[in-house]
Amino acid sequence: MDKIDNLDRKILDILSKNARVPFKDVAAVCGVSRAAIHQRVQHLVEGGVITGSGFDVNPKSLGYSTCTYVGLNLERGSMYKATVERVAAIPEIVECHFTTGPYTMLLKLYAKDNEQLMDLLNNQLQSIPGVVSTETLISLEQSIKREIPVKIEE
Repeated sequence: MDKIDNLDRKILDILSKNARVPFKDVAAVCGVSRAAIHQRVQHLVEGGVITGSGFDVNPKSLGYSTCTYVGLNLERGSMYKATVERVAAIPEIVECHFTTGPYTMLLKLYAKDNEQLMDLLNNQLQSIPGVVSTETLISLEQSIKREIPVKIEE
């Protein structure tokens, strides 16, 4: 993507706070036409700056009461891609990261209860070839969830 200018930053700032804002409202705040906003947003999507939009569904509303982070260690880091393929088949896993530090991978998953969590850990994750250990951290509360701030250059 080419350099992002201040108009792009203003658009990103507005949309990152509420992706459902009509383009006409974004255009009014930015002082340009709705067509210009549409064109800019399309360019930001095509350039990979905007990577998605949509609704966040509260997992608790679907019965998933436990948010868990699992540190996973592999025999070898080179097993990561094959492990990701297996992990991707488990729908309760919503994030997967290849990390530095004490774990090869860090996963975020949701479980409906402790019984399901135990099944996910013992029967699904720990049975993946190359997984040597896991460490489970249960989130008691999510206090902050936000997008990275967009700084508008002066």
